[in-house]
Amino acid sequence: MLSEGTIIALATPAGSGAIGIIRLSGPDAFEKTSFFFRSKSKQSWNKIPSNTIVLGNFSLDQEIIDEVLLTKFKGPHSYTGENVVEISCHGSSYIQQKIITCYLDVGINPAQAGEFTLRAYLNRKMDLSQAEAVADIIAAESASAHQIAMQQMRGGFSKKMENLRQELIQFKALIELELDFSEEEVEFANISQLKSLLNLLHKNISGLKNSFSYGNVIKKGVPVAIAGKPNVGKSSLLNALLNEEKAIVSDVPGTTRDSIEDTLVLSGILFRFIDTAGLRETKDIVESIGIKKTREKVSQASILIYLYQRDSDPKETAKEIQKLSHENLNLLVVENKIDEHNNNFDISLASNIESRLKQKIDIIKFGISSRDSKSLIPLQKILVDQVKNLKGDSSIVINNSRHYMALNSALESILLIQKGLDNNLPGDLLSIELKDAINHIGSITGNIDNDQDVLGAIFSQFCIGK
Repeated sequence: MLSEGTIIALATPAGSGAIGIIRLSGPDAFEKTSFFFRSKSKQSWNKIPSNTIVLGNFSLDQEIIDEVLLTKFKGPHSYTGENVVEISCHGSSYIQQKIITCYLDVGINPAQAGEFTLRAYLNRKMDLSQAEAVADIIAAESASAHQIAMQQMRGGFSKKMENLRQELIQFKALIELELDFSEEEVEFANISQLKSLLNLLHKNISGLKNSFSYGNVIKKGVPVAIAGKPNVGKSSLLNALLNEEKAIVSDVPGTTRDSIEDTLVLSGILFRFIDTAGLRETKDIVESIGIKKTREKVSQASILIYLYQRDSDPKETAKEIQKLSHENLNLLVVENKIDEHNNNFDISLASNIESRLKQKIDIIKFGISSRDSKSLIPLQKILVDQVKNLKGDSSIVINNSRHYMALNSALESILLIQKGLDNNLPGDLLSIELKDAINHIGSITGNIDNDQDVLGAIFSQFCIGK
């Protein structure tokens, strides 16, 4: 997917705006720019120092296309490690396209998605996990997602991976040294130390792997389904949380026939709330489709807010909760409309519902009034706490499925090594599993050769211009 020579792309979103930024990278970036740019100070382009912003005119055949700010970065001290030029022009779509066309006409190639960052990776300006973090920073929709991506881009995760990898490499070298001197029966690798190291690696990798459930929901937003019987206040709750009339509220059962979704950031965490159709037996074909979708949405949710009210039947409520529950679902069983009962939560009714659950399900029980914004503050706190509880003890959080799969494979190799040591497996077989573990960890940061298909899949997720 890597183009030859010098590349160009619009680095800001397409369309009209106050300014647009056009980026070039490659060996011809400086020479080709000298064809079109004249500084206001009349300073020669070749004499403009690196890391300098210059005001001037971008012209073609004596016709000024725009007055621009031009930034010059001389490789290797640039984002890509190559000569880089960034042109800040007015945000007219015509001007942006005209400037890009000037370069295309003199042999500059259009950049592919993620190609600037791919060049940065290939030129050792960042490792593979840091390159992936660039895309996560661009896509971050909340403070928590931004924080995780920034930690990864700064190299905290990479350093952790490299330390684990180097420890395994050291022991692999000692085991292979023993194989070379097997006839002399010399022991270089201390088996007890290797077992201790493997235990530590198992703990560290397990902690990182387990952090994925937290990192993934932070990255994509925490899906929260609001479900319950018709007219228990599901749509009213969504509107109250969002502080806007997003869903239609009516006394007519079955008003909500399709799921309604919107997002809200609480304590730096992005939540994706889903208001669903009321659960009941119905002959209405459209409403039946909505109820089917409700069950699908709940099956995809991380958190379920199941609403009921004071006159709800405990047996039926428990039966419906049982149907909706699934593994890894955090379940909040919430009595709504407590304002109709002097803001008193009926704990005995909630306990009655819980006691009728056939399977042991951990639930959180409390009461709210969707008409009272103050009563929603505890709900918001519980939602945030439920997500934070997923984080675990690891100081570093992963949010990338490729990293998760690599860590899982490395953990499997370490378990095989531990089992092999317990069964006195020969050193040559242990060395094979050690090599696999080293390669799995190295694939995260790119410290082994990644084939072009893998790199293509990673960098194709980027926007063009990055």
